[in-house]
Amino acid sequence: MLTLLKIRNLALVDELVWELGPGLIGVTGETGAGKSVIVGALKLVLGERADKGLIRSGEDSCTVEAVFELKDSADIDAVLAEGGMDACEDGSLIVRRVIGQSVNRQFVNDSPVTLALLKRLGEHLVDLHGPHDHQSLLSTERQLSMLDAYAGNDAALDGYRSTWRTWRDKETELEDLKQAESASGQELELLRHQVAEIDAAQLKPEEEEEIADRYRRASNASRLVELSGAAATALGGEEDGLLVRLSEVQKLVRELEKLDPTIRDRTQGLEGAAMELQELERSLSDYAEELDIDPAEASRLENRVNLFESLKRKYGADLTEILAHRDRAAARHDSVENRGERLEQLTAEAAALRAKTDEAGAGLSAKRRKAAPKLAKEIASQLKDLGFKQSSFEVQVLAAKTPNFSGLEGIEFQFGPNPGEPLQPLRQIASSGEISRVMLAIKSALADQDATPLMVFDEIDANVGGEIARSVGKKMAVLGARHQVVAITHFPQVAALAGRHYVVEKEVAGGRTRSRLYPVNGEARIGELVRMLGGGGESARAMAASLLEG
Repeated sequence: MLTLLKIRNLALVDELVWELGPGLIGVTGETGAGKSVIVGALKLVLGERADKGLIRSGEDSCTVEAVFELKDSADIDAVLAEGGMDACEDGSLIVRRVIGQSVNRQFVNDSPVTLALLKRLGEHLVDLHGPHDHQSLLSTERQLSMLDAYAGNDAALDGYRSTWRTWRDKETELEDLKQAESASGQELELLRHQVAEIDAAQLKPEEEEEIADRYRRASNASRLVELSGAAATALGGEEDGLLVRLSEVQKLVRELEKLDPTIRDRTQGLEGAAMELQELERSLSDYAEELDIDPAEASRLENRVNLFESLKRKYGADLTEILAHRDRAAARHDSVENRGERLEQLTAEAAALRAKTDEAGAGLSAKRRKAAPKLAKEIASQLKDLGFKQSSFEVQVLAAKTPNFSGLEGIEFQFGPNPGEPLQPLRQIASSGEISRVMLAIKSALADQDATPLMVFDEIDANVGGEIARSVGKKMAVLGARHQVVAITHFPQVAALAGRHYVVEKEVAGGRTRSRLYPVNGEARIGELVRMLGGGGESARAMAASLLEG
């Protein structure tokens, strides 16, 4: 549930810290007192876009923070994981929005998140309904989701959709092949030539660098022999070679060491240097002999390098790309040459997958058709409790022309509030009072399947009478046994049924108007109900007391 809501500098609220409890929570107050600020704050938590007009006059920013404690955070954790975030720790989730004059930011568990991610989280956290927030209820797609939730169709729907996607992918492949133009004989010949040319080269991606190195040595062989030979001669020349002169230095050093042995610390590296230079001279001589490259080998290497360059100009930047081009050309050639055979194969595969899709869809349809009248009966029963004593409600199942993402059918919630009149789709009901009560009836019927922690009803009891308002309150109280429910209401009949009652009130302090929220109990609660009843006196007080008792 939502355990804490903090609001700072939002509209008329300078600072509000609201600790909520479970069950049905009533929020009342005079028109314009600031009840809408609470709804606005929750909408910000749900990821609704904000503008700087929400910031309290004279302030630079406003902040909303909500703390949720979740018994089962699996759905929330899945959304967080997709966003690269850690799962909730001990089921705790903290959402914070900061609205500034130029920059808006949002955080979840103190980590910055995108508004899109926050909106996805909000779908799992709060179900908010106002007098006109019923568009989702009028959507036939949403109605179908409600029926599936009631019927427990999650596994059947997932299985069907997996099969449907495979079928649609195959159909797309088939259509692409049908619409592709037949290749000309000239194109086929070109494709064959490209494949043959690349195959004839017998390319290996790893050989390009090796061949290049060998060709570079072969093409510069004479100069390499000249340089390495000169270096070897400079080291080992008989008269003025470096090793001859180094031998003279060694003799001098040995004489020094005889006269002063302590000098050995300074000269001990000489012997090692002499050995290394001797090894270098031998290595250079061997290298010069090895460079005696066969002209035929040099010619072969040159031809190989030229072949690489020629193929790269035609087919790709390196040997790997050239081979990839060869595979594409071969696939295109086979596809065109065997187009008729491929069409026949794809047609058969698509037909088989369509049969599997129909079979999976039929199983899902059977579950829906079995659950539809049960859900309709449950909603109709809830509607009777809300003042529609002789109303009718049906869940109409309509076959689709072709399998779609949702199955082999759609559904339409149909409602007839008056006896003798034909049932109509919900979207054709004009009265917001009626549609709000229908929405509450549906929510009540689906209470066990709805996993949303918090439900908020913002004056959905508008445009209804006293007794009906009492019935609306009772339904909310029943929902409060399964969910945390916040009811913002003008009706004392609804407020009296709340387990907790809060009042929003405007006050002027220091020349500034602000809204504040506080709990009412005992006499203070009776006084608020008397105000809502529209008058003072003992009769109004007695009625308020009876509402709390009843």
